[in-house]
Amino acid sequence: MAQLKITQTRSVIGTKQNHRETLRTLGLKRVRDVVVKADRPEVRGMVHTVRHLVTVEEVD
Repeated sequence: MAQLKITQTRSVIGTKQNHRETLRTLGLKRVRDVVVKADRPEVRGMVHTVRHLVTVEEVD
């Protein structure tokens, strides 16, 4: 199964509460935090919500 490497690149200061909660759900707490998640529709949806705060790479 494919994996996604998600890196938080921008701060959550001044963002919507929903965006802060989404980052927490993904496991990101601060800028430059990195998590690896399974490439699933649920994760893709969360990444889409905060796409302006994170970068995503596919990992095999």
